[in-house]
Amino acid sequence: MKKQSLIKGTLILGIAGIIAKFLGVFFRWPLIMLIGDEGIGYYQMSYPLYTFFIAAASGVPMAVSKLVSEKNATGDKNGSLDVLKSAITFMTIIGGGFSAILLIFSKQLVIFFGWDPKSYYSLMGISLAPIIISIMSCFRGFFQGMQNMIPTAVSQIIEQIGRVLIGVGLAYILFPKGIEYSAGGAAFGAAAGGFLGGIYLIYKYLKVKKEFKFRIKEKDYNILTNLIKIAVPMSLGATVSSIMSVIDSLLVPRKLIEAGFSMEQATALFGQLTGKAFVLIGVPLTLSMSLCTSLVPIIAESHFLGRSKEVKNKVDTAIRISTVIAFPCMLGLCFLARPILQLIFPGHADGYTILQALSLSLPFIIITQATTYMLQGAGEEIKPIINLGIACIIKIIITYILVPIPYINIYGSAISSLGAYLIAAVLNIKLLKKTFNYNIKYYDIMIKPAFASILMIITVVFIYMNVYNYTVSNAISCIVSILAGVILYSFLIIIFGTFKYSYIKEKLLKR
Repeated sequence: MKKQSLIKGTLILGIAGIIAKFLGVFFRWPLIMLIGDEGIGYYQMSYPLYTFFIAAASGVPMAVSKLVSEKNATGDKNGSLDVLKSAITFMTIIGGGFSAILLIFSKQLVIFFGWDPKSYYSLMGISLAPIIISIMSCFRGFFQGMQNMIPTAVSQIIEQIGRVLIGVGLAYILFPKGIEYSAGGAAFGAAAGGFLGGIYLIYKYLKVKKEFKFRIKEKDYNILTNLIKIAVPMSLGATVSSIMSVIDSLLVPRKLIEAGFSMEQATALFGQLTGKAFVLIGVPLTLSMSLCTSLVPIIAESHFLGRSKEVKNKVDTAIRISTVIAFPCMLGLCFLARPILQLIFPGHADGYTILQALSLSLPFIIITQATTYMLQGAGEEIKPIINLGIACIIKIIITYILVPIPYINIYGSAISSLGAYLIAAVLNIKLLKKTFNYNIKYYDIMIKPAFASILMIITVVFIYMNVYNYTVSNAISCIVSILAGVILYSFLIIIFGTFKYSYIKEKLLKR
C-alpha cells in the first residue's frame, strides 16, 4: 500500500473535503429554498448533538491511526488488523448506545434543551447515523494509519453524495406533511450517506487484507486498553468545537428570547448562524482537519522511532500550512460574505454580517486544531485538553453575557468563539514550543502569509467590483474574483518564500 507525504496526504484529503463541503452546501441550498431559515433552524437544533458524537467518536479513528502507524513502523501487520478489530467492537457498542439514546429519549432531549417541539423529527431522522458513522470511522482510521488517505477521501465524497440525494429527496417527499417533517427527512440523509461510504471502505479493506501475510501470533489483549487511553484525550480534543456548538444550541436560542426576540425570530437567527455562517466557516476547517488527519500517523511514527529532527520539520510544515490556509480564508469570508451567500443561497443572503463576525475567529480555530493534534500525536494528550477546557469556559461566559444584550444578540456567539479560540491558540503554541523545543519563525510563518492575504483580498475586491459593473452578475463576479485570488495567492506564498516551489514539488511527487 502506497504512503503519502504530509503535504500530499493533506492535499488529497483537502480536495475531497472541499468537494464534500461543496456537496454539503448543495444539500443546504435546496433545503433553504424549500423550508427557509425556520426549517433549517429545526434541522440545526438537533444537528449539534450528532456532530458532538462524531467529534467525540473521532478520537477512536485517530487512535487507530496512531496505533496502526506504530505497528506498521515495526512491520507488525497482524497487530494493525488487531487494532482495527478492537476498534470496531468498541465503536459498535458506543455508537449503538448513542443511537439508542437518541431514539428512546428524543422528546425528553427536545424539552431539556428548550428547542422548538417541531425539531423532534430532525432528531429522530438523525438518530441512526451514530452507529453507522462509528463503524465507518474505524476503517478510515486504519487506512490513515497506513498513511494512505485515498480511501478516506473517496468515502467522504460517496458519503456526501448519498446524503444529498437521499436527504434532499426525502425532504421534498415529506414537504407536503409540513416543514418539520421535511427537516426530519433531510436529517436522515446523514445515516444514508454513512451507510454508502461504509460499504466502499469495507470493500477496500477486504482487498487490502489479501496483501497481508498472516502468521500465528499470540493475540495482544492490551490493544483495546491502549486504544481507549489514546482515544479518550483525542476525543476530548475533537469534541471542543462540537461542545461549543452544543453550548450555542443550548444557550443562544434562550438568550435571544431574553433579548426580546420571539421564538420564530430566535430560531431563524440561529438557523443563519449555524445553517449558513458555520457551514461556510467549515470549508477552510475541512482543509485544516485534512492536515490534522495526515499529521497524527506521520508524527506518531517519527516520534515512536525517536526521530526528533523529523518531528520538528513536520511541526514547522504543519504550522506553515495552517497559516497559509487561515489568513486568506478569513479575509475572503469577511469581505465577500454577502456575495458568497448570495451565490450559494440566491435571495437568501440574510446573515452575511454574522458570517463576517464569525470569520475573524478562523485563524485561531485552525491553529488550535493543528497544534492540538500535533501535541497528541507526540503523546502529549492531556495538556491541550486543559487548554481547550479553558476555552469552553470562556465561550460560555461571553455567550451568557453578550447574547441577551439586544443590540449585540446573535453576534455575541461569534465574539465568544473568537475569545475562546484566541486563548486556546496562545496556550497551545506555548505548549508546542516547550514540548518540541521548537522556535516558531513568526516572520516566515505568520507575517508573510498575512501580507500575501492582504494583497490578495485587495485584488479580489477590485476584480469583483469591476466584473460586477461590467456583467451585473454576482455569480460571475464572485467566481472570477475568487479564482483570481486563489491563483494570485498561490504565487505570492511562493514568491515570499513561505513555501519554496522545489519543496512543494518534491513533497507532491514523493511516494
